[in-house]
Amino acid sequence: MAAKTNTQLIQEYESLIPYIESLDHLEASIWDTPLEPGKWSLKDLLCHLMLWDKYFYEAAFVSIREGRPLTSQHLNFNEFNANAIRYAETVTAEEAIRQFVLYRRIITGYAASLSDEALEQTYKDGDGKPFSIRKHLRGFLPHDKHHKKQIEKFLKTVQAVKTDS
Repeated sequence: MAAKTNTQLIQEYESLIPYIESLDHLEASIWDTPLEPGKWSLKDLLCHLMLWDKYFYEAAFVSIREGRPLTSQHLNFNEFNANAIRYAETVTAEEAIRQFVLYRRIITGYAASLSDEALEQTYKDGDGKPFSIRKHLRGFLPHDKHHKKQIEKFLKTVQAVKTDS
């Protein structure tokens, strides 16, 4: 569903929360298994999602709320993702889920508290490029969908292995 109104956009961004929460029953070994050979584990992927939310919350959303210049900027994705994988090694799946839900709820709660004008207001990010909360949320929806599809495909293979054994 393409988000049309700001309310729909926020709801769509928030819709990943119950899906991620629904994964809390998975065994620890599943969380640490690569989604495909040579790829991230489920926990790595969740930490990747959470850390992007955390980054933009701290570098953009808080700055907007406090009337300060934004510090968010274009990051080296490979470096950011490597940090997410290292971070995933330090937390349990339960902690990763809790942190993802926390940041996603903070972001959606804040966005929902704003007027349409405030959501669409454009600021300059740390690179001097335009940033708006609406465009940010809208821009990350395909990212969420891409990773959700990866998770769903992985879980089908895990289920197939369970039924074969």
